[in-house]
Amino acid sequence: MSAISQPTAIVVPEVIEDREPPRSRGNNWWRYVLGVIALIWSLFPVIFLLSAALNKTGSLSTSELLPKSFSFDNFDTLFNDPSRPFSTWYKNSLFVAGGGALATVFIGACAAYAFSRLRFRGRRPGLLALLLLQLFPGLLAVVALYLTFSHIGDVLPGLGLNTTMGLLLAYLGGAMGSNIWLLKGYFDTIPRQLDEAALVDGASHARIFFTMTLRLVLPILVTVFMLAFVGLFGEFMLASIFLVDSDQQTLAVGLYGMSQGNEANRLFGQFAAGALLGSVPTVLLYLAFQKQLISGATTGSVK
Repeated sequence: MSAISQPTAIVVPEVIEDREPPRSRGNNWWRYVLGVIALIWSLFPVIFLLSAALNKTGSLSTSELLPKSFSFDNFDTLFNDPSRPFSTWYKNSLFVAGGGALATVFIGACAAYAFSRLRFRGRRPGLLALLLLQLFPGLLAVVALYLTFSHIGDVLPGLGLNTTMGLLLAYLGGAMGSNIWLLKGYFDTIPRQLDEAALVDGASHARIFFTMTLRLVLPILVTVFMLAFVGLFGEFMLASIFLVDSDQQTLAVGLYGMSQGNEANRLFGQFAAGALLGSVPTVLLYLAFQKQLISGATTGSVK
């Protein structure tokens, strides 16, 4: 009877990894110094605006980085000045920016879904045309927009010049821009098998888009909304041309008027207070949706 051979042990040679020695924190001191300098540099305008807004005298000549006395008189005067309706400017800006951002998201999502999921003649040339149109600055269309809405106002006064609705429609003319590419890139990451399964069950493209796809692409929708809102909330060039009456102006146009003329020095405290209050919606949006913004911007830019 033959002896049973014992299994031979296999010796695996130890792999010695060539690891770099950990860097000491003492060698990175310059990074912390640069970070502190960048933080101070970015906070300097905010601190100066806050100081000017709380300055009791409220003028540019007496504004200091660290005021000796604090007062809320500038805020009180800002909301109670009949010749400068700050509350109306704020409402107009929120209406134009909020409505324009929502419409931009809806129009862009519909177009991106068509370019991503459907196959039709002219699909690729349409995408290239949208990309090509972004090379031309918006300043070239100002004269054409002014003439167009001037004639529209003769027929429909509520949609012509010097109206917030007319300004909103002018903004929507450029809604299908770079956002289409950003949205399409995110739509391409959604598996097509989900659409095919829904089509087999009898769902239409509209039902798939509204009930299923929009829920899956929520981060990129929030990203596009925030980018559009911030851009429209602070837009000045087109708003200054369209809006003339004080009651129809947006916040950017109204505050710019306070910084011009002979009373600019006297109204600087109110201007600083209005600028601080004008930054509140943007800051709140970024704090509330910063996770969706990062996810949407990074994922949508891959495709």
